[in-house]
Amino acid sequence: FPSPGNGYIEGKELENFFQELESARKGAGVDSKNDNLGDKMKEFMHKYDKNADGKIEMAELAQILPTEENFLLCFRQHVGSSSEFMEAWRRYDTDRSGYIEANELKGFLSDLLKKANRPYDEPKLQEYTQTILRMFDMNGDGKLGLSEMSR
Repeated sequence: FPSPGNGYIEGKELENFFQELESARKGAGVDSKNDNLGDKMKEFMHKYDKNADGKIEMAELAQILPTEENFLLCFRQHVGSSSEFMEAWRRYDTDRSGYIEANELKGFLSDLLKKANRPYDEPKLQEYTQTILRMFDMNGDGKLGLSEMSR
């Protein structure tokens, strides 16, 4: 969501972030109130924009989000470029099928959480794996293709 290299979310980026978050919450079966998106953004900014500059820095966002959303941010921070993304893709597509199946995704998330020093247990890891599949497996085949994962 942030412009490449600037390290914060503001304006249209923040609006896109909220829209994507609402979409992901609905896709994961989480009820969302029919509150106005603009009102939600104002409330969020009032609560978390400590210096009132109209921006949320990525480090601040990482502290705000619960682990379920935070590990996606961790991924983005640890795999910043397309070459790093492709390197990670090749590392976790262990069977070279061109897809990241659930067991490979689980290994990826485990490594990511360890790298970010985020505690987890096996049931939580399974929950995270299923959440990612629900959010990004657009065709419902139980695995992530390159285009789904890059999203």
